[in-house]
Amino acid sequence: MPAPDVLTLERQVCFALAVTNRSVLAVYRPLLEPLGLTHPQYLVMLALWQPPSSALSVKRLGELLQLDPATVSPLLKRLETTGLIKRTRSTSDERHLDIELTTAGKRLRRRAEQIPARVVAELGVPLADLEELRSVLHRINAAALNRECPTVAAS
Repeated sequence: MPAPDVLTLERQVCFALAVTNRSVLAVYRPLLEPLGLTHPQYLVMLALWQPPSSALSVKRLGELLQLDPATVSPLLKRLETTGLIKRTRSTSDERHLDIELTTAGKRLRRRAEQIPARVVAELGVPLADLEELRSVLHRINAAALNRECPTVAAS
């Protein structure tokens, strides 16, 4: 029996991740539209809604989202324009910006609380499977970030 072709599209982790990413974001899109948020903006808001709900620096926000400041800045400008956040100079270092939720941004959290359950319902996948997937993805992400993941042929 010949060895499986390691370059078959269906065997590629990168392909599975890319297709799943597009498919899952397509589920989020109509759920976030009534909130006036794109998925990247939703991620920013999730980071800001985390306790403690105090100001975050742009740097810390980027760390939480695993994004560089140049990617975070346009998201913040848009959220500020819509009145959900305010950006102010840090009192400890004027070179840095602090990000805080406005009253409207805090209120939006209540409406957003329905999103996770609706995503689970739309996907029709057991919550336990999604939690396991999230756990595996966190491990893969950590390994990729640490570059300590050995090169392994697809199995």
